[in-house]
Amino acid sequence: MTNLYSVFNDINKLNTITEKKQFKQLLRNFLDCICELHDIEKDLVLDIIENEEKVFNFLIRAGIIKDKDQVDDLKQFLKKEYKNVVSIIDVYLKKNISIDKNIKKFMDYYREDAVNRYLEDDYSPTVVDFFCGSGGMSLGFHQNDYKIILANDIEKICTETYSFNHYEIPKDRIINDDIKNIVENIDTFISEDVDVVIGGPPCQGFSMANRQRIIDDPRNVLYKYFVKGIEKLKPQFFVMENVKGMLSVAEQVKEDFHKLKNVDYNVDYYLFNSRDFSVPQSRQRLIYIGIRSDISQKINRKARDILNEIVENTDTMKEFTLKDAIGDLRRLQPFRIKNATELDSEESGKKIEKNKNNEVSEYVRIINSGCNSSLVFNHKTRYNNDRDIEIFDRMLPGDKSDSPRIADIMPYKNREHIFKDKYYKLIFEEPCKTITAHMKFDCNMYIHPNQARGLTPREAARVQSYPDDYFFLGAFTKTYMQIGNSVPPLMARSFAKVIKKYLQDKK
Repeated sequence: MTNLYSVFNDINKLNTITEKKQFKQLLRNFLDCICELHDIEKDLVLDIIENEEKVFNFLIRAGIIKDKDQVDDLKQFLKKEYKNVVSIIDVYLKKNISIDKNIKKFMDYYREDAVNRYLEDDYSPTVVDFFCGSGGMSLGFHQNDYKIILANDIEKICTETYSFNHYEIPKDRIINDDIKNIVENIDTFISEDVDVVIGGPPCQGFSMANRQRIIDDPRNVLYKYFVKGIEKLKPQFFVMENVKGMLSVAEQVKEDFHKLKNVDYNVDYYLFNSRDFSVPQSRQRLIYIGIRSDISQKINRKARDILNEIVENTDTMKEFTLKDAIGDLRRLQPFRIKNATELDSEESGKKIEKNKNNEVSEYVRIINSGCNSSLVFNHKTRYNNDRDIEIFDRMLPGDKSDSPRIADIMPYKNREHIFKDKYYKLIFEEPCKTITAHMKFDCNMYIHPNQARGLTPREAARVQSYPDDYFFLGAFTKTYMQIGNSVPPLMARSFAKVIKKYLQDKK
């Protein structure tokens, strides 16, 4: 059953360079959490390990080795690094303190317990998340006590981040594969009744909308499989998220859910702005809600009624600014070393560091569900050259590429009509501009209001309403991609809360 919960793959089954590198990176992350929390030197090497037995048992509880017979295998695999690993663990165990929840996320002992509780849960409403990404929409439903019984995405790093943070879900329920393969074989993945299906299928074929139905456009094949998934699973409700541009075909979408085999849905849509859900950014998203027709009749509610209730709830939600989201995070300098994104530094930030700040805004308390994370993840800056740093420094909040303050060094000054938004300095007292996956290329459109640098992944995640203990795995640029493509969890919370009121007991 180990494969259902373990972060660390069996060292004797690591066949590729990528697999070996990933194992070592996860191990380094695990040790960095321990070192940051308990002020242990990260390069510590002891001459003598005083209690090897306890160290070996801890390695087993973490899943780094499966039994004591693998100690020699670990030594051979890690070589010189082995002594550093056992030295850190030895010092940590001597402190004899309770294990922090962020450390537990890495450890088999605690992950297995969470999975067992998940498997015993026959009462929580069930959710399937197609196109789950790194898990933002699922998180909003999980925070309302839903049980995610299947999540799928084609991006491997997204499902790895999802699995790490949603550690209560068995790994065989988080599937890295083409949606076509999932939907066409859905019965092999799911045996339970499904209460809610959620997801945001990418759609590019809007320009053809007047001549061709969206479901028939080959560029929208992913949307087609979302519809097919609804047809097969027959959930009580579904929530489909998409970009504003899908409004051009909104009525066609409604029609598609009236043409399913052996099931019909009452469907409606609304263009929401995430800032209305206390998310500190202007982010417009088209949300479709569908209610299976028999459920709609039973609860005497149509999809429009559910959407109206969600809209009404936003009337009492407080609006927050960029400063509310990131104002407490420590100051950083732009990273100055090319091609070294994995390098941590005190000046430019760390992938994992101890949270030394207990004074946070109301917004941060909300996204952290009232808990203050002991660690802050992914708060480190990206590389910038001298010219860009000077541009960032000269600009004032609200300035764009056409600002006279940077006219003499602006690289696109001859095409400023095209690139006027190439650079933009954010304003603390306003909501952030929309966080997008473009940040993986550069953060020039997301310049920090009072620091000469772009936003860090953690700052972008704060704006997206992810809690501080949500750790984005993978290469530095991939963290921006995962965050930018997310549905804000705080927004998803509101959908989940209202829908839960009307779900019908399956028993």
